[in-house]
Amino acid sequence: MTDLPAVTERDVYITRSFAAPRDVVWKFWTEPARLAEWFGPAGFHTPLERIDVSLVEGGTWHLGMTADATGEVYPLSATFLRIIEPEYLELHIASASGGEIEDVTLRIQFHDHGATTRMTLHQGPFSPEHRDLTVEGWEQSFEKLDTLFTTPGA
Repeated sequence: MTDLPAVTERDVYITRSFAAPRDVVWKFWTEPARLAEWFGPAGFHTPLERIDVSLVEGGTWHLGMTADATGEVYPLSATFLRIIEPEYLELHIASASGGEIEDVTLRIQFHDHGATTRMTLHQGPFSPEHRDLTVEGWEQSFEKLDTLFTTPGA
């Protein structure tokens, strides 16, 4: 793995452990059916029919988060820049949140710890307001992912 850029005050940086092996966590980021199970903060979901993943460098990662209360769709359009299966994803997000967020890079590292995975997410640059909202959104989404890994039959 090459050196990654420094984290600045305009970036989101989250490290989190999940109770699942790395290859399983990887699938929840790269397979549409798995993404549909968790992607989106509280009050949102991402229907399978609004997910398109082409897992090749230059391929697409398109998601349409949907507000539970209103049905309003918030599209996210990204391109895979670098893929090292099952340890690293790098995407360029052209637009998200209806165009409010543009031109950010999302980097996710998956660290193998046997039965658990430590994930490091680095995303930016953002305005301070969008950075804070993005942190909140990721944390809520990761709570959903935690539940899938820790609740039998979830």
